[in-house]
Amino acid sequence: MADRQQTDPAPQWWSRPEGTADGRREGLPGPRPEAGDPVAGGSPAGEPHVLAEDASPDREATARAVRYDPWGEQPLHVVDRGRDRRGFRLWQVAALSAGTALLAGGIGGYLGVLAERQSSTRLELPQSAVAADRGRAPESVAGIAATALPGVVTLHVRGEKGSGTGTGFVLDQQGHILTNNHVVADAREIAVTFSTGESVTAQLVGRDSGYDLAVVKVSGVRGLRPLSLGNSENVKVGDPVVAIGAPFDLSNTVTAGIISATGRPVTAGGDKGDGSDISYVDALQTDAPINPGNSGGPLLDAKAHVVGINSAIRGADKDDPTRQGGSIGLGFAIPINQGKRVAEELIRTGRATHPVIGVTLDMDYTGDGARVGDKGEDGKPAVTAGGPGARAGIKPGDVITKVDGQRVRGGDELIIKIRAHRPGDPLTLTVLREGRERTLEVVLGSANGS
Repeated sequence: MADRQQTDPAPQWWSRPEGTADGRREGLPGPRPEAGDPVAGGSPAGEPHVLAEDASPDREATARAVRYDPWGEQPLHVVDRGRDRRGFRLWQVAALSAGTALLAGGIGGYLGVLAERQSSTRLELPQSAVAADRGRAPESVAGIAATALPGVVTLHVRGEKGSGTGTGFVLDQQGHILTNNHVVADAREIAVTFSTGESVTAQLVGRDSGYDLAVVKVSGVRGLRPLSLGNSENVKVGDPVVAIGAPFDLSNTVTAGIISATGRPVTAGGDKGDGSDISYVDALQTDAPINPGNSGGPLLDAKAHVVGINSAIRGADKDDPTRQGGSIGLGFAIPINQGKRVAEELIRTGRATHPVIGVTLDMDYTGDGARVGDKGEDGKPAVTAGGPGARAGIKPGDVITKVDGQRVRGGDELIIKIRAHRPGDPLTLTVLREGRERTLEVVLGSANGS
C-alpha cells in the first residue's frame, strides 16, 4: 500500500466535458469502461477505488479514491477522504484562532467606529488653560481701566427737551461728580449709575456754559472711588491716553489712543443763537475714539490720572456724502487744570468766574488776529473804562496778534487763550496799531460766568 502511494504520480486536475447521448465523451478516443470491468482491482467503473483503510490510533479511517484517465489505466489524482487526527486538531486550533481574530477585529472595528462617532460629537480644539489672575501692568490699558472704572459713572438725564446719556467721574468722598454742562443743562431728573450697577439720583450743584462744565452730587453712597487728577501742563503730543465713558449708552466703554495735539482752540454750543451757550476751550486733541455719550468722561494718562474731560468731537462735513456719525479720530478734551479750577468754584459757590481783559471784540473781522471793536454792546465803549485792557493801554481798533508769544488768528482764539488762565494771571499781548507792533502787559480781571 505504501509502495502504491509512493509511486502515484503528482495530482493533476481535470475538467470533465459534457457526455454524449451514447455515453461517449465528445473528443475522446473510445468508450468509457463497462460497468463491472475490473479496473485497478475490480472496482466497478465510475466508482472510486478504495485503496485501504487505516484505523490507527492517530488517524481516522481513511479512504483514498483514484480517478483514472479514460484513455488508460493511469490515475489522474488521488482524493483523500480521510483526515489525520493530529492535522484535524491543528486545523481546529487554526480555525478557532482565525475565528477569534475575526471576532476581535470585528469588535475592535465597531468600538473604533463608535469612538470616532463619539469623538466627532465631542470635538474640542486646543486651547490654553485659564491663567492665574495676576492682573495687568498698572500702565497698560487694562491696568488703567481697572484703576479708573470704579470712579466713572453714567448719567441718565431727563428734561424738557427729552432724555440723554452722558458720563462723569467722582471728585471726592463727599459725592461730587464732574461732567459737561451740555449733559445736564436741561436736566430735571439726574440718575447716576456706577460701574457696579448701583444707581442713585443726583442733584445739580452748579454749571457753567462758557467752560462747558458742571458738578452734580450723590448722597448715601459708600465706597466712593475718586479719580486722581493729573496736570495737563505735563501732557505732550504722542503721550498715550485712555478714554472711559458711555457712548450710545454703552456704559464702562474703554478706548485708547494718544494725544494728537495740545492747545487746540475749540468752540462748541451756542444753541440759543445769542452766543450765551458757546464754550471756549483750549483743548487737548486725541484720537482715542469718543462718541455721543462719552461727554464728561475722563481722559487718563499712563498713570490713570485724569488729564482732561472729554467734551467734543469733530465729524465729517454735513455736505460730505460719506459723512458718518460717531468718532472719526478727532476728539477734544477740556484740560484738567481748567476743569479743576472751575469745579472748585462750582462746589464752593455754584458759579464759576471767567478771566477777562475788559474789551469788546469785533467778531466779524476777517483779518489775521483779534480786532478790538469801535463800540461795545448797547453803545458802551469797546474798552471798559478802568478795566484790565484800559490799564494796559489797549485802544479801540487795535488788533491783538499774539498772547504770550503765541499767534492768535481770530477773536475766538483770543477768548480761548485768555480763558485758559486764571483771573489775576499776567499776560503779554502783541498789538498791531496803525501799522506798528506794540507789546502790552495786562493783568486778567474776573467776571461771573453763566
